[in-house]
Amino acid sequence: MYIDRCTTTVNGKSYTRILLRRSVRVGKKVTHPVVANLSDWPPQDIAALELALRHRRTLAALHALDSQLVQLRQGPSIGAVWLLKELAEREGITAALGAGRDGCLALWQVIARTLEHGSRLSAVRLAETHAACAVLETAPFTEDHLYANLAWLADEQAHIEQRLHRRTPPAPFPGVVLYDVTSSYLEGRCNALADWGYNRDGQRGKRHIVIGLLCDTAGRPLSVEVFRGNTADMATVAPQIKRVAERFGAQHVTFVGGRGMITHAQKEDLAAHGISYITALTKPHIEHLLREQRVQLELFDETLHEVYDADNGTRYVLRRNPQRAAELHATREDKWGSVQRALARANAYVQAHPRARAEAALRRVQQRVEKLEVTKWVKLALDGRVIRAEIDAAARAREEELDGCYVLHTNVASRLMDAATVHARYKDLAQVEEAFRTMTTAYLRVRPVYVTREERTRGHVLVTMLSLRLVQALERAWEGEHMTVAEGLERLSQLCVMEVIVNGKMADWTIPEPRADVKRLLEKAGVKLPQRLAPDGRRMHTKTRLQRKRVSR
Repeated sequence: MYIDRCTTTVNGKSYTRILLRRSVRVGKKVTHPVVANLSDWPPQDIAALELALRHRRTLAALHALDSQLVQLRQGPSIGAVWLLKELAEREGITAALGAGRDGCLALWQVIARTLEHGSRLSAVRLAETHAACAVLETAPFTEDHLYANLAWLADEQAHIEQRLHRRTPPAPFPGVVLYDVTSSYLEGRCNALADWGYNRDGQRGKRHIVIGLLCDTAGRPLSVEVFRGNTADMATVAPQIKRVAERFGAQHVTFVGGRGMITHAQKEDLAAHGISYITALTKPHIEHLLREQRVQLELFDETLHEVYDADNGTRYVLRRNPQRAAELHATREDKWGSVQRALARANAYVQAHPRARAEAALRRVQQRVEKLEVTKWVKLALDGRVIRAEIDAAARAREEELDGCYVLHTNVASRLMDAATVHARYKDLAQVEEAFRTMTTAYLRVRPVYVTREERTRGHVLVTMLSLRLVQALERAWEGEHMTVAEGLERLSQLCVMEVIVNGKMADWTIPEPRADVKRLLEKAGVKLPQRLAPDGRRMHTKTRLQRKRVSR
C-alpha cells in the first residue's frame, strides 16, 4: 500500500486529493485500486500512516524512532453490531422505527435483544463493549433512556407496525394472515399485566401474560399484542380483527386462527369487517355435526373431503390423519400399561399387609385412572381383597372413533380457494408456532421481562418481535452452515476495530480483515464491512453501578 497525492488547478484554485492505494497484479497488468480517501484527514494523521507504511517491513525501526508515536489497540466489537444494523435496514425495521433519537435507541434495543437476553441495564453494558454509538450514530445513553424508550415504543407501536408492514416483501399468499396466542410466565408479582389464568408453560404458582401474534404465510411477524394473563383465547381475537381491518387493510384478507379460537361471535365480527376466516373445529363441535348428519364419519379419510353448508354458506374440509390416530392409540396403550402397573403394586401391597384396607388401595388406583383421564373406558372393581380392572370395549371404540379426525371451517369461496389450499393455509399456522418457540422458549426468550409497568411490558414484547425478524433473516441466510444464530453472532462479536493512536491521541478506527469463518458468515448474509470508522471518543456508562460485595477475612 502507498499514499498517492495529486494536485489540480481549476480556475486558479488548487485542489489536492490524497488517496491510499494498493498495487495488485492481475495477469500481466498491474492495477492500483483505491483503499481509502484521505483528503479530509489531518496532516499529522496522514504523516503517521505514511510512516507506518514506510516501515511496515521493519517495525523495529518505528520503535527505535519513538515507541509512543504509533500504537495499535483493540477497540470495541464491530462484527455482530454492523451485521444486525445492515439487516435491520434491509428488513425495513430501521425505517419503521424512524431516524430520530428514539428510533436509534429502539434499534439498539432490538440489536441488544438479538445479541443478549438481558435487561435495559445489561443493554447499556453491552453498548460499552460494542461500537453501538459509532454504528448507530447516536449519543451515549443510560438505562433510564431505554426505559423511557420502551414507553415510546408502546405509544408508537401502531405506526411502527404499519410502516413495517408496508416495507415487508409480499408473502407467498399475501391475502392471508395467521394468528395464534401463547403465554409467558413471570417471576415477579408486580407486573401490571400479570394475572392468573391458563398457563401453557406448566409453571404452577406463576402469574403470566398472554401474547397474541399476527404473521404472514412466510412466518414473518407483522404485529404483536400483550393481554392480561386471565384473558381467554377467544377474547384476544376481536382486537386482532380490528387491527387487521384498520392497519393492514381488509380487502381480500383471510384470517387463520387456531382450533376453537374463532367462535360464532368472532365469525360475525370478521364478516362485519369483510374478512374471511379459516379455523378448525373442536371435538365436541365435530360430534355435534355428526349427530345432526351434516357430515358423515365415512368422509374422514386420508384424502380431503369437502362439505358445503347451504344454511350459512360455509364449507367444511374433512380429513383423518393416520399418523395422529396411531399416536393416540399408542398413548392409550401406554396409559393402560400405567394403570396395570399401579394395579399390580396396589394388589401386592394389600396381599403383603393383611391389615391393609383394600378399599383404600382401590381409591388410590382410581385416582391414578382419573389423572390419566381414562375413566370412560377403564372400570375398576374390588373382588374380595383383589382389585381388578377391565376395558369397556364399546366405550373405548367410541373414544377412538374420531382419532386423527379434524374439520376445517371456512367461509372463503371455493373459486378463491379449493379444499387443498384451505388445508395448506391452516397448516401454515405452524409458522406462528415456530415463531412463538423462538420468542418464548428458544433463542430470544421473552422472559425474564425485567419491567413492571404496562407500557414498558408492551414495548419489551414489541422489541422481541422485531428481534425475531432479524433472527429469521439470519436463519435464512445461514442455512446450511451447521450452526445456530447464537453461535454465528458470537463469532462475529469477536471481530473488533483496531484503534490507531498517534502521539497518545486517537487517530483512526480501522477494521482488520476478518478470519475465514467470519468472512463466510458475512458473505452469506450479504453484508460488507466498512474499511474504517470515524473514531468515537464517547464512552457509555450505566447510571446504576454494581454493588461491590464485601469480603470478610
